Amino acid sequence: MTLQFGTDGIRGIANSELTPELMTALGRAVVRVFGSNEPFLIGRDTRRSGSMIQAALVAGLCAEGADAAILGVLPTPGVAYLARERNAPALMISASHNSFEDNGVKVFALGGRKLSDDLQRQIEAELNNLDEQIPAPTGSAIGVDRPVDNATADYIEFLIGVMEGRRLDGLRVVLDCGNGAAFRCAPEVFRALGAEVEVIHAQPDGANINRECGSTDTTSLREAVRVAKADAGLAFDGDADRVIAVDEFGGIVDGDQMMAIFALDLQEQGKLRGNAVVATVMANLGLRRCFESAGIEIVEVPVGDRFVLEALAQHNLVLGGEQSGHIVFAEIASTGDGILTGLQLLDVVKATENPLSILAGVMTRFPQVLVNVTVRDRKALEDDLAFRTELKEIELELATNGRVLVRPSGTEPVVRVMVEASSVEQAELIADRLSAAVLRAGGGTVATA
Repeated sequence: MTLQFGTDGIRGIANSELTPELMTALGRAVVRVFGSNEPFLIGRDTRRSGSMIQAALVAGLCAEGADAAILGVLPTPGVAYLARERNAPALMISASHNSFEDNGVKVFALGGRKLSDDLQRQIEAELNNLDEQIPAPTGSAIGVDRPVDNATADYIEFLIGVMEGRRLDGLRVVLDCGNGAAFRCAPEVFRALGAEVEVIHAQPDGANINRECGSTDTTSLREAVRVAKADAGLAFDGDADRVIAVDEFGGIVDGDQMMAIFALDLQEQGKLRGNAVVATVMANLGLRRCFESAGIEIVEVPVGDRFVLEALAQHNLVLGGEQSGHIVFAEIASTGDGILTGLQLLDVVKATENPLSILAGVMTRFPQVLVNVTVRDRKALEDDLAFRTELKEIELELATNGRVLVRPSGTEPVVRVMVEASSVEQAELIADRLSAAVLRAGGGTVATA
């Protein structure tokens, strides 16, 4: 059986690409890599296929002699937190912001840590070697599954404790739970801390996760915030490891803007260790300008929260994240946490007595255009002189008033083109020009992201 990890675990169409047979094999493979000394924690989001995949994973774990500790529906960061507390490996069944037909598995190493490239390769190799004749456990050596009591309550207690006694009394917030994993715990946390909470999209039916709601579609949240005259809105993705905020006027506050708010607040308190923040290559030019003026360095990494986590550990930093709303507070959590990020954001609103729109104004977003160019040969760009010349000319034209990024996909025949400029019109014109150059070099078609 073949399987390949992407930037954040394994994803595919449930029961087509992610078959029960493959999930059972994955369960067996992870035990062969991590051993069976500690029970594997298993959480899931609200997708209809979650229970099927969970059953298959449990079968594989138990067949290799490992026990499975069933957490139920819980956000990904909740699973990571419990894995850290128990020093256990964990599996989270979710396809994040994808539609309900898809599902996936995020694998955490001991202590709730994201997998290294080496561990991913080991698991992939074990999947390919499952046909090897290894004596299977029998009798009392076969693993069992058991439910974990109070998993959600323990995670909620952790989140409340992060505030160290500070409260959110007097703030009104609308929570869009995306009909996903945050639908129970997010409202409880914010209410317990004194906020006046209105909740939307918190009635999952197995098929409505991320459907016209959550972090990928904030239309209804923006309207709800305006109608409720709320101080803020928070939209979680399907597994609640990221969040997009909405200010009191219904304006979007993305991950870059939140990182600007957090970094400047931490700097003012003398808590921004290293005076640096980890961000991906997709971070908006406005964030870079904001940090330049504040004397804050950006440690740049490829797209993917595991790269953010690796850089945070390598450089001993406290804050990192992505434009998509994955924000990591390294001293508090081992992964991105949408609910935690929302709490930290409202904590700054409360402490500074500034509305969210004013806080977000510390950074001016440059218009950004993203285009996917499907090509026959994505590697052709490296040696194509005409393309390199065109790219250089565009960079000189933009100078300090814009930025371009051309990224060949690592797994698809696609080249991703990103352009930032002082106006949308200019960004679109340059994106068209650069996409045409990519096509000439590699051949193919263009689709706007």
